[in-house]
Amino acid sequence: MNDEDGAWVSLFSGGKDSSWALYQALETGLDVQRLVTVHPSEDSYMYHVPATNLATLAAESTGIELVNVDPDDFDADSAIDSGEQGDAELEPLEAALRELDADLNGGIAGVTAGAVESEFQTNRIEAMCDRLECDLFAPLWQEEPRILAKEMLDAGFEIMIIQTAAYGLDESWPGRTLDQEALAELETLNEEYGVHILGEGGEFETLVVDGPHMDQRIGLEYETEWDSEATRGMIRVTDATLE
Repeated sequence: MNDEDGAWVSLFSGGKDSSWALYQALETGLDVQRLVTVHPSEDSYMYHVPATNLATLAAESTGIELVNVDPDDFDADSAIDSGEQGDAELEPLEAALRELDADLNGGIAGVTAGAVESEFQTNRIEAMCDRLECDLFAPLWQEEPRILAKEMLDAGFEIMIIQTAAYGLDESWPGRTLDQEALAELETLNEEYGVHILGEGGEFETLVVDGPHMDQRIGLEYETEWDSEATRGMIRVTDATLE
């Protein structure tokens, strides 16, 4: 379905992992012609959930056209288990990629993904790429989390924590910048509570508000919400612009 002249497509949420995969693809010289963002409405086993609407601004800042996928035909309540839910969640994305494969000159040569340790996600994306007969570029896969985090910051990524859900992450974390000081604290929380350095277990979600792959920084106005009983917090964005 593709040839050597085909285009690359980046699975993109605006979070740090998918943004790093995109950045690495561009640095490698891959011809990324589309970003694809899935907007799940419920808790998802496959996708980054919070603030995916901000991916539109992030994509505009990169200068790469964005394709939005709204999986309206997926009913989470009908899934019997996580595996079935993951498979069903993938169907709207695969359908969108098949359309792109037909529309892009030369078809889709490959897909980028930001998975770090989740075999659940990676196995499904790999199988999807096999069906699409395209390559998979997953530069974060099984890399050391501390090294990845340091590389992101060294490259100039400005990363905001937009949601938390883990014991040890208190109300000071939503809205916080993921900098060297925060990483040092996350290392301590990893030792004490098992919090993943990159939030791979869903402990926290992020938004890259600036980086070397972006022409303009994303400026946010927001309110912070905190549920002490659930040890869960988030920012609720009231305004977002490109600065």
